[in-house]
Amino acid sequence: MTSRTATLTITERDFEPYPEFPPRDDMQNWNHLYSRGQATTLAAHVRDDKTATVWCAVPVGPTLDDHDDLRVIDMMLSWNSRPELIDEDGGYAIDRQGKPPDFALEVASKTTGVIDYTEKRADYERYEIAEYWRFDDTGGRYHDVALAGDRLVNGRYEPIEIQWLDDVRCRGYSESLGLYVCWEDGDLRFYDPVSEDYLRDYYEADERAEAEAERANRAEARAQRAESELRRLRQRLAELGDDPGRS
Repeated sequence: MTSRTATLTITERDFEPYPEFPPRDDMQNWNHLYSRGQATTLAAHVRDDKTATVWCAVPVGPTLDDHDDLRVIDMMLSWNSRPELIDEDGGYAIDRQGKPPDFALEVASKTTGVIDYTEKRADYERYEIAEYWRFDDTGGRYHDVALAGDRLVNGRYEPIEIQWLDDVRCRGYSESLGLYVCWEDGDLRFYDPVSEDYLRDYYEADERAEAEAERANRAEARAQRAESELRRLRQRLAELGDDPGRS
């Protein structure tokens, strides 16, 4: 029953999806994309656009017809895409989506660092991915620099300006995201110039919720004290009004 269903599904699609890839065997993606929820944070930021796709560890290639010409991107975003096709295709097939991704980011690791800024950069340029970013928490030990971005201009990548704000903070503006991609003392952050605030990750959201709950508790305590004082004053005034020695 199961094999027959699988056969029918492949026949109806008339193509083979991309193969599944095992997770990368280092902790870098976990540390910078998952544990603090940076990928989810970005997805939440664009959630109102139903055609926007944010995905991690996704195979991307020009076509499903060639399974050898693809790369697995640590994190990507595509506007005006068809998210349902990623599940169906087992990845992001540019020919079926009708456009390349708008944003790709690779997190440096000891084993993949050099490939990220050499071979992958050349392939993403060939795939015509609008922006390609590289983040290295070590400050450039695995990549060539702590943070780098390239923007596609007339079919070729041109470097995006990276601003160093101080010794431990730098950032570059992503036109594709409408956000600054930030390297902050080894952490990946996204800064929104419209709200003039960072997109909040899991920890910061929890801390903010705790702070707001504490403020609410303090406000409630003040209100209760004020109400108690008002009752006391009313009682005192009532007592003074009933005093026969008072005129």
